[in-house]
Amino acid sequence: MAQPYPPLGTLYAVSVLRQNQFHTSFFDNNLVSNHNEIYQVIENEKPEILVIYDDGFNYLTKMCLTKMQNATFEILKFAKERGIITICNSSDSTDHYQQYHENGADYIIHGEGEDALVELCSTLSNNEFVNNLLGISFVENEKITLNAKRSVKKDLDSLPMPAWDVVDIDKYKNIWESNHGYFSLNLATTRGCPYKCNWCAKPIYGNRYNSRSPEKVMDEIEYLVQTFEVPYFWMCDDIFGLKPGWVQKFNEEKRKRNLKFKYKIQSRVDLMLQDDHLDALAESGADMIWVGAESGSQKILDAMDKGTKVEQIYEATEKLKSRNVNVAFFLQFGYLGETWKDIQQTINMVLDLVPDDIGISVSYPLPGTKFYDKVKADLILKTNWTDSDDLDLMFKNNFPPIFYKTLHRYVHNRYRIKKGILSFKTPFSSMKSKGFDFLRMIYHLPLAMLNRLLLLKHTFRQP
Repeated sequence: MAQPYPPLGTLYAVSVLRQNQFHTSFFDNNLVSNHNEIYQVIENEKPEILVIYDDGFNYLTKMCLTKMQNATFEILKFAKERGIITICNSSDSTDHYQQYHENGADYIIHGEGEDALVELCSTLSNNEFVNNLLGISFVENEKITLNAKRSVKKDLDSLPMPAWDVVDIDKYKNIWESNHGYFSLNLATTRGCPYKCNWCAKPIYGNRYNSRSPEKVMDEIEYLVQTFEVPYFWMCDDIFGLKPGWVQKFNEEKRKRNLKFKYKIQSRVDLMLQDDHLDALAESGADMIWVGAESGSQKILDAMDKGTKVEQIYEATEKLKSRNVNVAFFLQFGYLGETWKDIQQTINMVLDLVPDDIGISVSYPLPGTKFYDKVKADLILKTNWTDSDDLDLMFKNNFPPIFYKTLHRYVHNRYRIKKGILSFKTPFSSMKSKGFDFLRMIYHLPLAMLNRLLLLKHTFRQP
């Protein structure tokens, strides 16, 4: 993919610390080949406090990936051996704070981190007690103490702009331009999600929805466009533009400032049905809308507490395409009770609508969700993925884990073949594009047949 984005949550943390007169150094783990490159930085900087702060806007940080967890434990151990105070803030450390404390974390910030981080660093600098600080856990006399929760931040406009100046923007730009021919940066306009899909965890920003003003967002975009010549943005909100009238005001603000950029977002199909909302998205530069389609089976959507209808997926896709806005589907296979019939309904939906892109995952039990509680008895041999490409089903279902890995490949095969067929039917496609699509069809056709046979082998074993 080669689409790296700076750790936005960490940049906010750096910014609020600097705003409160703390001297900070920033290490970006995204662009290094091995996490142990931070060791030399620690030796050189000799910090009093080491803060390991995950990017809470990146959905991968919600997963308890073994690779990420082990790397964190190693860094904590390295710092503790040098007498450095250690602080962690992440989804995983919030969910498994005892384990992090046992592996060297002096303090864990639970949930949203900026205010708690500033208060904690101030308290430690003044050699004061942390017993009354909200939203943290700590070790005292070999005992782990968890303080009361801290409320989520409602006034997001009060936050300073992320510390973009500490990022090596040129490195990110070079990777993007050499692989994709353009450059993209990430920013957040909101925090949280008010919907209650029973497989979705919200350990950082909760089940609330708070929004920055369109003016403040456009201030940041204007700075990034003028400073780094950014033509494209990934709005990394769980739900973009949910607040009534927000997108319309955002569009007006962009027009007023005469800024030129495009962007992609993620949203829900039931929010992509109002014409005035869609018109404002299209006019303001929305290039790609990723929607949580999840399944073409209404039975599965209902089981997920998704709150959407299959018909809405069809309607939203057609409305977006009619406005020349690209639409992409998040698809999820392996939810409890999913049968071959449900899977076929999802495949048929993809082939009917042919979205501009698809992202496929298998149901992943995140701690703190109703879905996790339903399957936790099965999470014995494996409780988390090793890395984000694992795609292993970790609980008992109608098919074995290998089935879902094969299904992942098969759906991509069928999707690419259908895209290629449509390319030949489109009169405006260039010959170069048609040639590329033809080669991809030739590549995927035999693989589709092979993976289909493998899937059938497993469906015959269905209970």
